[in-house]
Amino acid sequence: MDKLYIIIPAYNEEANIRSVIAQWHPVVEKTGLDSRLVVIDDGSRDHTYQAASELKKQYSQLAVLTKENQGHGATVLYGYKYAIRKGADYVFQTDSDGQTLPSEFSAFWKNRGKCGLLIGQRVHRGDGVSRLFVTRVLRMVLLVVFRVWIKDANAPYRLMRCSQLQEVLKKVPKDFFLSNVLITVIYTKKRLGVHYYPISFLPRQGGENSINLKKIFGIGKKSFRQFLALRKKVEE
Repeated sequence: MDKLYIIIPAYNEEANIRSVIAQWHPVVEKTGLDSRLVVIDDGSRDHTYQAASELKKQYSQLAVLTKENQGHGATVLYGYKYAIRKGADYVFQTDSDGQTLPSEFSAFWKNRGKCGLLIGQRVHRGDGVSRLFVTRVLRMVLLVVFRVWIKDANAPYRLMRCSQLQEVLKKVPKDFFLSNVLITVIYTKKRLGVHYYPISFLPRQGGENSINLKKIFGIGKKSFRQFLALRKKVEE
């Protein structure tokens, strides 16, 4: 039976983490006893780690890790490498803000033989016009830099086969902030089997988003330069 690790990075998500764990833990239970739901606390300043850890007795396939604060991209990479070390066959990543639906995962798992990268395309979005604008700008940036058209490069709803992901990660710099974006570019550029499935994207369920529009534009400028520097490596 295929072993699934669901990776959920969390930063200051005390308001959401209990409900997110309760929603996603049944997914790993259905896929087998060796599957795990892995919450990775990214050095939160609130009680995210404590709140998640308290649920380990209730949810037998829950693992809770903590580390220094490094940002979403580094935390996602940390989770992917953890899943690979633990011998997972597949890794799925989503976020800890309650914006994604576990009920939509079955289509991904059913089609896991197509991996590559099975990625959600956020069709029904509740995260605001500004975030939709960022997605569209990012799409154009990737087209200019890497010459690939990507529908939703940074969607936090993605399933990958670990044996293939391990090779892809060799091209991703350590602690790269937009790691999921670069991973999507590599899968697309190398034609490693990218398939999109429509997903819903709800409003944040609680707490505050740590990334505002000003920070997004700052990250965007920095990432554009980094993308240009990485273009040759990605195309090798």
